[in-house]
Amino acid sequence: MVKLDPIAEFREDHRKVRDGLLELMEALQSKNVAKARKILDEINVLVGPHFRYEEEVLYPTLRVFLGEYVDQLLTEHDGVIATARSCAGLLKKDSLTDEEAKLAVSAARALLVHVSNCDGLSILSERLNKNEIDALSEKLATARKAGVPLLDWADTIRNK
Repeated sequence: MVKLDPIAEFREDHRKVRDGLLELMEALQSKNVAKARKILDEINVLVGPHFRYEEEVLYPTLRVFLGEYVDQLLTEHDGVIATARSCAGLLKKDSLTDEEAKLAVSAARALLVHVSNCDGLSILSERLNKNEIDALSEKLATARKAGVPLLDWADTIRNK
């Protein structure tokens, strides 16, 4: 089995989520609920393994560099999960009011800030030794193979 480059994969996940959030914002601004729902579902599937990898492996590994800041990253994940749940609930409706669309766009923009900030962890990951990088690679592959979407993972597996 070919090992994943966990740093490159981590960054590529962020690019996909960035693009998905920008598309989601566009769909929400035009109040295209069906398209927004589809995009949110895609983000949910992509982000589940990513968050699982971050919380179960990457964040504990980076604690050596970040100390207690890791706890803030976990708290940010709480907010992302709550926002995703709220948006998913909103998108169960057939249409959105102007105010609902505006609030949802604002929430998606806030998630975009988290993606941007989180991508900076890549430069710290580069300082890990080969054994740590190999462990990250293995755990990322395992999380992806399990393929648990974000909201399902948060409800059934996450230790919070």
